[in-house]
Amino acid sequence: MKHLLFIALLNFAFISSIDAQTNTPKYLNEANKSFNSGRYFEALPKLQSAYTKLGNKGTITQKGDMAYKVAECYRHMEQFDKAKDWYANSIELKYYDVQPLLYFWQGEMQRMMGKFDDAIKSYKEYKKRKPANDFSHDVESAIKSVEMYKDFEIAESKFIIKNESKLNKVQFDMAPTFNDKKGMSILYGTSREDLTTTTRDPITGEKFMDIWTADFDLKRNFISAKSIDNNNLINTGDNEGTAVMDKKGKTLYFTRCPTKAKQNLGCDIWKADKNGEDWENVMKITLKTSDTISVGHPCITEDGMMLIFASDMAGGKGGRDLWYVMYDKKNKVWDSIPKNMGAEINTTGNELFPSIGANNRLYFASDGHPGIGGLDIFYATRVGEENTKENPAKWSLVTNMQYPINSIANDYAMADFLDEKTGLRGYFTSERQTNTNKVYSPDIWSFSIPPVVFDLRVVVFEAGKKSKRIMDAKVEVVGSDGSAWEGITDKKGSTIKWDKKADGARWINGEVSYTLKASKDDYFEDVKGAKFTTVGLDKNQSFLLELPLLPKYHLRTPEIRYYLDKWTFVDDATITSTDSLKFLDSLLTNFDFITIDLYSHTDARDTEKHNQALSENRAKAVYVYLVDQKGIDPRRIRPVGKGESEPAKWVDENGVEQTLTETYINQFKATDPAKFERLHQMNRRTDVKITSEKYDPKTAAPADPNYKKFIDPLPR
Repeated sequence: MKHLLFIALLNFAFISSIDAQTNTPKYLNEANKSFNSGRYFEALPKLQSAYTKLGNKGTITQKGDMAYKVAECYRHMEQFDKAKDWYANSIELKYYDVQPLLYFWQGEMQRMMGKFDDAIKSYKEYKKRKPANDFSHDVESAIKSVEMYKDFEIAESKFIIKNESKLNKVQFDMAPTFNDKKGMSILYGTSREDLTTTTRDPITGEKFMDIWTADFDLKRNFISAKSIDNNNLINTGDNEGTAVMDKKGKTLYFTRCPTKAKQNLGCDIWKADKNGEDWENVMKITLKTSDTISVGHPCITEDGMMLIFASDMAGGKGGRDLWYVMYDKKNKVWDSIPKNMGAEINTTGNELFPSIGANNRLYFASDGHPGIGGLDIFYATRVGEENTKENPAKWSLVTNMQYPINSIANDYAMADFLDEKTGLRGYFTSERQTNTNKVYSPDIWSFSIPPVVFDLRVVVFEAGKKSKRIMDAKVEVVGSDGSAWEGITDKKGSTIKWDKKADGARWINGEVSYTLKASKDDYFEDVKGAKFTTVGLDKNQSFLLELPLLPKYHLRTPEIRYYLDKWTFVDDATITSTDSLKFLDSLLTNFDFITIDLYSHTDARDTEKHNQALSENRAKAVYVYLVDQKGIDPRRIRPVGKGESEPAKWVDENGVEQTLTETYINQFKATDPAKFERLHQMNRRTDVKITSEKYDPKTAAPADPNYKKFIDPLPR
């Protein structure tokens, strides 16, 4: 758990007051000695046997001590459900009076198993009993992490993850890094039974770990796995793992943790040069001042100038921190004095498993930053590009990778790869349970980000009449990335859906801005067109753009009506004429290169002279509305009165088009008075004609001042 196999093969000795008693039975001394050596797998049966032998003979404190140490063994062996049960036994025996820390670890086990309410209760019990001078376990952060869990789960990231079940074994498989420039091969640590060594780690009971390589096909399916080394130069009788190749693929950096009886030796970082399929120049990098210090989890920046690693060396922020050394090109050695990566990265908890992502992010695992629980994967963003001894690379803005990358179990060791076709993908380690693996064991998981995809459809319609779609209009699309294409609208006025091309590429790509234009004979050129952009978008989106085209003929405004014998607009329960006037405002605003004539009409009642004057006033009323209320340039509008000379067209109930002459309308005067009035109203209308699409405000003639002068009283 906290030791994570490589970084904490330190002395976990806990020498309780029980050991100091002169009357301690021999089997208790043997069990305690084995436990204090940190060899948990070997100590476990001795502790369980001692617990049983005590029976009713030993004191409650002695039994509680054995139960606590059994739980500790299971915790370090990452069998959290069993650890939880043994912590509970120790609590029943009231061993918390001797070792209050058991409540903290009980809470950790409950959290790992998703029992969040129980975990908070355990943390709070520890908080009550926590020694005032004990700052080694941040119970406040633990409580906060559990309370925040649901928020992290809701804030789900866009990653898709998959357990690499064909690669993983029941034993440990962990810490993947890429082994080739195409991202088709990975290095990882494993304790699988396939290893040739017969010795086992006394801490975990697993075989000592070796570094293996796994290959994948073009579809990212696992093919095969094998040892990276058959000559025992890299893989030895010790634990090896957490390896990384430099950018050139020439030098391997890896962690080696020696295990020697009765010696407290920490881990070291080693390097080896690749020569074809063989390894040479295998040597340890000197990074520490004492054999008891552990250094491991090497990470190399792309330029090869910085080696980042995890260590428990003195001078850190607490727990295990991330440290770095710079490469001395002149002397071809690494600096001998490591530097801490600072408080923005390191916490009082543990920071482990650093790696550099394809986007220059610094990935690492931490149980000190707020997260879902245990070790979570975080990233920090690179600041600047410089990376020299005088100005080493820096990272800031630590961010949790969120669910589903992170879980209630330990998650760590992230490696990503940017593929031009499939986007960002990679691998990480998680100890979460799966449907097939019910134990909390390190497995390799893969992840990918589904590419953000966009598509486009364009609809072309007649300006002012959205329902009137335009068939056979040409739509041209130009992208800021140099792309360009065109399409033709169908009978519904729509282009095809531009999504995926025949070769699998996309028509609409991310971080591109697009400009569109529509055109067709008998319509004015679409000078403005439309624009849209995918810059900054991180979610799938379908774009539907509507492009209006102006016809080169009269436009019928939508229902501008006038009261009988007046030029005031009808705005009542039957019709809101100002809504229709807004259409003209929008037309002139959106198409600022056009000029128009306003043609207003009357019905046939009254004299021609009277109706001519009335129609002129109606056209002027629209003119004044657009110029004075909407601010349209008056030079672009000419009001024209048509009187009763151009009656409207109407399709009757039988589908026959009729001209609404006075004779035709009068036939309904006696039989259908409502229809009679309605048909007369249809003649009281305003039409629009586009007169130019090349308006130039610099050369336009002044507007006629008479356009605002109404004729009053009307001649009769």
